[in-house]
Amino acid sequence: MKFAPLLAATALLALSAAARGDDLDKKIPGAALDPANPAASETVVLAGGCFWGQQAVFEHVKGVTRVVAGYSGGAKETATYPQVTTETTGHAESVQITFDPRIVSFGKLLQVYFSVAHDPTQLNFQGPDQGTSYRSEIFFASPAQEKAARAYIAQLGGAHVFGQAIVTKVEPLKGFYAAEGYHQDYLIHNPTQPYIVFNDLPKLAALKQVWPELYRPDPVRLASR
Repeated sequence: MKFAPLLAATALLALSAAARGDDLDKKIPGAALDPANPAASETVVLAGGCFWGQQAVFEHVKGVTRVVAGYSGGAKETATYPQVTTETTGHAESVQITFDPRIVSFGKLLQVYFSVAHDPTQLNFQGPDQGTSYRSEIFFASPAQEKAARAYIAQLGGAHVFGQAIVTKVEPLKGFYAAEGYHQDYLIHNPTQPYIVFNDLPKLAALKQVWPELYRPDPVRLASR
């Protein structure tokens, strides 16, 4: 669905604007449970709509060292874009985020994820993109991540931070498969593509406005072209 024709740009903008609620793109409470991790590197896989925007957002977060767009939740054999878009593989478009927890904690990444990176109240869609491959899901890589993620969802829900219930799933990471090369750093290479302009550049603007202390102007590119 991301490859909408240019003639559909106006309709896409309207859908995107209507999809993002008034309770998004603003500061939300930090995670009450966010234990320190003295390790130099930690990895988590997050899903929340089109991986173009997710990758772009987290590439601009201080302390993040690598972000890969890909697929998680299904089998290796079906981890290709043509198959995933059939909505029959169980995969979600995801990003594998590697970060330095001494600089940015897992809890801080979740703040970004829930506030500006996507809408955690949309079930199996994000904006104009429909299907389970666009679901909201945290694929945890450790028991500590699982505990922190579940606690944060309960914290935000109990505080009624969002007008609707959080639908984000929390499941163990069983595999992550990098997407095709043309999907990587897509926003960086295609900043004027209508989908990017209407759906993803506003997320970067929100990150800079809402979390200026976490924003880095120069993104961590996956690769140079």
